[in-house]
Amino acid sequence: MEYNFATRIGGLKPSAIREILKVTQDPSVISFAAGNPSPEAFPAREMRAISDDLFENHFASALQYGVSEGYTPLRELTMKRLREKFSIGTDDDDLIILSGGQQGMDLTAKCFLNEGDTIITESPSFIGSLNCFRSYGAKLVGIPMQRDGLDVDALEQALKTEKNVKLLYLIPTFQNPTGYCLSIEKRKRVLELAQLYDVPVIEDNPYYELRYSGSPIPTLKSMDTDGHVIYVGSYSKVLAPGIRLGFACANKKVIGKLTVVKQVSDVHSNLFFQMIAAEYIKRYDFDAHVAEVCSIYRRKRDAMADALQKYCADTLDFVKPDGGLFLWCDIRSGKDGAELCRLSGKRGVAAVPGVAFSVDPSVPVAAIRLNFSLPTFEQLERGSMLLGEAAREL
Repeated sequence: MEYNFATRIGGLKPSAIREILKVTQDPSVISFAAGNPSPEAFPAREMRAISDDLFENHFASALQYGVSEGYTPLRELTMKRLREKFSIGTDDDDLIILSGGQQGMDLTAKCFLNEGDTIITESPSFIGSLNCFRSYGAKLVGIPMQRDGLDVDALEQALKTEKNVKLLYLIPTFQNPTGYCLSIEKRKRVLELAQLYDVPVIEDNPYYELRYSGSPIPTLKSMDTDGHVIYVGSYSKVLAPGIRLGFACANKKVIGKLTVVKQVSDVHSNLFFQMIAAEYIKRYDFDAHVAEVCSIYRRKRDAMADALQKYCADTLDFVKPDGGLFLWCDIRSGKDGAELCRLSGKRGVAAVPGVAFSVDPSVPVAAIRLNFSLPTFEQLERGSMLLGEAAREL
């Protein structure tokens, strides 16, 4: 049969990261390519105890349909924590539980973007979100990244000149893929520009609590006074990614629309895991758990940075991030990162080429993204050594 697929998905290609991950199923491959949290950070014992209790005493509700906005206790606990710990949310805001933070981008795009509309993003940026926006026929305009976040002068120029700008998409804290943080000065300027040009901002913030050094920077949402920011968070990086739980906090009108489009997507997020997450927050010290997760990743970040300095100092430039899961390496020779990934792959080390995160994937990028949360300490050392060999060959 000849299949006539929708025009809007004609240009979509499989995620380069997901394709690379197929290769990493080989246990001999050292994977710096994933964005996976480490299993040692999962509170499996506590979640098992909660799960046993739910199956024993609450299976009828845990295995039933739920409401689209999310399990009420989890919504209330999440909103309470956002307000008290991060000053996020006002009386005009509401919160919806999502099937992972990624769904926040999909539902927001569905609500705001018509085909041909423009969305401004950082470049490079998260491939999952870029493909999401492409799937709605949006025009992507990329703003170059600097060490302290996106170039706000270029952002202002784009807002002045681009037509039908409907959304601004940012990962301001420990950005994926670069690991960079948007400075407080630039955050204030971004909000000023959003207000001036009346453009909603998606603040994608799954890594905010994964800080290992430096001082916390307020979220855009905490500084938002007039409802321009749609804040998307996730439990994937602080509990476990397989539970597929995220959340969005925004003006009640926005949350109302997200709820409607979620009803035609997946009806509601996994209720069983929503109940597990809510009970975990109620029964255990969630902040202490997050602190332990940060302790694990701090050691791994330091191990990768030290190993790269030892084996790759003559070929790769990088900045040790203050948090998150990723380290961005610029290739000193200016050679294509895809070629470096090919050479490292021959040595059994998987990495992601920088071009995978580009708004315009036709232009080569002299950089690669590395993940330090999943590999073991031994793999971080050996993988960096092999990567250094590949970089020198390049």
